[in-house]
Amino acid sequence: MSSSQPFLASSPISPAAGRRRKSRFTYKHLTQLGNSSTTCPLRVIAHIDLDAFYAQCEGVRLGIAEDQPLAVQQWQGLIAINYPARKFGLNRHINIVEAKKLCPNLIIQHVATWKEGDEKWAYHKDAFAHIATHKVSLDPYRLESRRILACIKDVLPAPPIQRVEKASVDEVFLDLSAQIHSILLERYPEISGPAPYDDPTEFLPRPSTTALDWNTDALVDLDVSETEDDDPDWDDIAILLGSEIVRLVRAAIRERLKYTSSAGIARNKMIAKLGSGHKKPNQQTIVRNRAVQYFLGEFKFTKIRNLGGKLGDEVVSKFATDEVKELLSVPIEQLKSKLGDDTGTWVYHIIRGEDSSEVNARTQIKSMLSAKSFRPIINTSEQAVRWLRIFVADIMSRLVEEGVLENKRRPKTLNLHHRQGAQMRSRQAPIPTGRPIDESMMFDIAKNLLGQIVVDGRAWPCSNLQLSVGGFEDGPTGNRGIGGFLVRGEEAKAMMPSGRDTDGVASTNDDELPEKRRRLNDGGIQNFFQKGEISHEDSAEYSDPADHAGNTSPVQSGPSSDETSERVNYDEEAKTKRSTTQHRGTLAPLQQSSLESWFCDRCSKSIPITAKSEHEDWHFARDLQAQERTTSTPDPRSDSSKATGHAQGPKKTQGTRPGNLSIQKRIEKGQSRLAFGNKLS
Repeated sequence: MSSSQPFLASSPISPAAGRRRKSRFTYKHLTQLGNSSTTCPLRVIAHIDLDAFYAQCEGVRLGIAEDQPLAVQQWQGLIAINYPARKFGLNRHINIVEAKKLCPNLIIQHVATWKEGDEKWAYHKDAFAHIATHKVSLDPYRLESRRILACIKDVLPAPPIQRVEKASVDEVFLDLSAQIHSILLERYPEISGPAPYDDPTEFLPRPSTTALDWNTDALVDLDVSETEDDDPDWDDIAILLGSEIVRLVRAAIRERLKYTSSAGIARNKMIAKLGSGHKKPNQQTIVRNRAVQYFLGEFKFTKIRNLGGKLGDEVVSKFATDEVKELLSVPIEQLKSKLGDDTGTWVYHIIRGEDSSEVNARTQIKSMLSAKSFRPIINTSEQAVRWLRIFVADIMSRLVEEGVLENKRRPKTLNLHHRQGAQMRSRQAPIPTGRPIDESMMFDIAKNLLGQIVVDGRAWPCSNLQLSVGGFEDGPTGNRGIGGFLVRGEEAKAMMPSGRDTDGVASTNDDELPEKRRRLNDGGIQNFFQKGEISHEDSAEYSDPADHAGNTSPVQSGPSSDETSERVNYDEEAKTKRSTTQHRGTLAPLQQSSLESWFCDRCSKSIPITAKSEHEDWHFARDLQAQERTTSTPDPRSDSSKATGHAQGPKKTQGTRPGNLSIQKRIEKGQSRLAFGNKLS
C-alpha cells in the first residue's frame, strides 16, 4: 500500500558525519510486529465507530439529506439522534414532545417492529401506539452492520494478515500490526535484512524520515516531556501507516454504503476506543505512544473500557476521585490493598495506558436473544404463547441470515427466561440435531419450556419473557449427499462389467465371470450347521458328474446305510443343480483334471485338494451325528446311574478326526452337542 502523503527524507549522512543515532526499538520488536504480538511496543490498533448509526441507517434508507435533523424513536423515547439534530440540544433523555419543541423540523422514525402473524419485521406508522402488541426489531441495523463489516474486510488484506473484531453492531477493532510490518519492510529496505550478528536484541537504525504528514487527522498533543522537534522513531512511522490504512477503510465505507465513521488509532484497544470518540463525527484521532499520558490525563477513568459500572464506582468511593491524573499518584501497593491484588494491579496499569488484550478475529455471534418487557404485564398462558410465536419468528429470521438453512451454523440449545415480580426463572432444552431447524420445531420447544415454568407455579403475572438460542457450532464442510456417491447415465454404463451386454443379459463365457459367481452355495461356517449336505454338495460339485450316477451304495469305510441314502439325495440334488446351471449358461462345470486331487479312503472318492479340509469336516460332522444317534448307557458316576443301579456299558468306538481329540470325549457339564444332518423343512 502506497502512502497518501510523501515522506520528507533527511539528507544523506556521510561516513565522516559520525555514527547515526540508533532507534529505541530492536529487531525483535520488528519481528513481534509481524506476529501481531500483544506486547509489541510497535503495535498498532484501530477502532472504527459509526456515527449515530441507527439514525444514519434510517437516513440512508429514507434518502434524507445528511444535514436534516433526524431521530430514531422506540415507543415514547429516542434511541438515536443524528449530529444535525444534536446542535439543537437534543439527547436521548428527552421525550418526543420536548424534542419537537427544541427542533420543529425534526424527522422522527420509529424502529421496525414485529407483530403476531407477521412473517417478517416491518415499519409500522402507528407502532408507538401498540406497545402491548408489538415488539421492537433491530434487524435492519444488524443487516447494515454486516454489510459494513464485509466492506472493511474487502479493503484489508486476506487473513491471517487481516485481524478484525466486531465489538458491537456499530464498532469494529482492527489489528493492523502484520499489515504495517509488511509495508515497513517494503518502504524501508534498511530494516528488511537480518539483524547484525544475527542478534535480535540489536537496535534498529533510526528512520530516514524526519517529518511526518498526518493529513487531516486529529493529532493528540505530546506529553510534557516530548516535543515535535524530536525526530520520529519507528513507532511514529508505524502509527502513521496505520492512519493511512484506516483512512482508506473509512473512505470505502463512505463511498460504497454512504455511512460516515470516526476512528481512533493507538497502540492498544483501550486507547484506540477512547480515540474514536475524541473527535466526532467523521474524523480519526491519532494517539502516538509519546502522547498517551497527556491524552489519558483529560479523561475520567470511569470512561475507560472495563473500568465503568460497579468497579468504577468502587474506585471512586475508595479514592474520592474519578480523574485519571489524580489516580496516577496513588502507589500500586495502596491500590492492591484496597481493591485486591489482581484488580489493583490491573487498575494501576490501565490508567497508564497499558492494555495487552487481543483483537479477536472471531466475529460470529455466540447467541441470539428475543425479549419483551410487558407494559401492562400479562396474566395468562395464551398471552405468553402469542409472544413466544413472535420471538421464534424473530430468532428464525436471524438464523436464516446466519446460514442455518445451509447448515453453515447451528445452535444447540433453546433457553426461556421468565420474570414474575423480582423472581427470574429459566428453562433450557436441546435443539434436536436429526432434523432441520424451523419455526414449528422451535415453537414447540418454547411452549414446552413455558409449560414447565407454569407447572412449577407462581407464573403470573409476568413482566418479562426472553427466548434465546446459544451454543452455536459450525456445520460440516465438504460433505456430500448420497447423490454424490451415485453414478448415472453413460458413466454408469461404462463402469458395467464386460460380462454383461447393454441389455443386462448374462454372458455365457465363464472366464469373464467374477470368482464369486463360480462357487455356488459357499456357506463357510454354515456348512457345519445346515444339515451337512451343503459341504458334501460342494465336494460333489468339484468331482466328475459320472461319479455320482452310480454311487448309490455304501462302501466299507464310508458312512452308514442311513447316511448312504441321504448322500444319494445330495448327489442327485447337486446333479440337478449343475444341469440347471449349465442350461442357464451362468456356470460351466469345473473339470476334475484341471485340479490336483486327493483320494478320501472313507468314501473312496477323489476330491480336489482345495476341498480336502471341508470334506474332512463333513465326515467329522457325520461322525458326531452318528454318535448322537447311538444309545449309550449312563455314566456310573452320574446321579441317575447311582439311583437305578445300572452299570456303564461299553462305548461305541467311532473314528476320530485327524489332528483332533477323540469324539468319544464326554460332554462337560453345561455343554451340549450340536445336531447335524437333520433335514430342514
